[in-house]
Amino acid sequence: MFAVEQLLKIVGKMAKIIAICNQKGGTGKTTTAVNLSTALALAGKKVLLVDIDPQANATSGLGIDKNKVSLSTYDVLTEEIPVAQILMSNLENKISILPSNSALAGAEVELVSLFSREYRLKKALENITSEFDFILIDCPPSLGLLTINALAAAHSILIPVQCEYYALEGLTQLLNTITLVRKNLNSALEIEGVVMTMADYRTNLTQEVISEVRNHFKEKVYQAVIPRNIRLTEAPSFGKSIFVYDKDSIGAKKYADLANEILGKNSIQHIENNVVTNTETIQNIHPQESSSPTV
Repeated sequence: MFAVEQLLKIVGKMAKIIAICNQKGGTGKTTTAVNLSTALALAGKKVLLVDIDPQANATSGLGIDKNKVSLSTYDVLTEEIPVAQILMSNLENKISILPSNSALAGAEVELVSLFSREYRLKKALENITSEFDFILIDCPPSLGLLTINALAAAHSILIPVQCEYYALEGLTQLLNTITLVRKNLNSALEIEGVVMTMADYRTNLTQEVISEVRNHFKEKVYQAVIPRNIRLTEAPSFGKSIFVYDKDSIGAKKYADLANEILGKNSIQHIENNVVTNTETIQNIHPQESSSPTV
């Protein structure tokens, strides 16, 4: 995985752009986008979350009513409206967000006839990269032009993989797409890492899937594994990240672990012989007080 902090020092004040992508639905992609963004912000980083998914779940997951969003990523891509005119702050006032709304659903068709259609997002973000440390892009569950725009703009891709039987289904297609993007649009695109999500340690399947994915992606798999957690499931309905909804939940702790790994800090989980074991250590990210009781 990238030594992100070193990269930022080398290139100066320029955001690291990470596309969170998996064309398979239900992998925890948006949950990861929302909570990783917040975790990085709580670590003192300036973060922008770009919602390029027409479902706009990252937008609503941060407390913004997507039905009241008048200007969105759609206008950036199709009308070339400056990102700075559209940026919003989430209700936690921790990160900036380039919101999405239902209008983005038509962008795939409209982009086909536009000049430099694959680079619209890249061009739009160029003017604001100096204002952030990280820009995370929440991609739709497809490999269409919206996702291609994200991959063309990104330095790297973070792949959420659900701990289920069909975990590797579709990953071959995604990896082929990454190869094509490298050859034709973005030669510097790298795999930032693979994060396992929705782990259920009550089943042997979880350990088997983690082992299989680790054997395939080797050191690219993060040690932080995101478990199935009711608080993670509930938080989006309240328009809150897990750190505000329940900072003491296991979901919050594991997303803090993931952020720490990305920042090059110590992780909390250890993997021995491809088996995840939970251990306790000092956490580097200290979320704010939760507005909801813990369970």
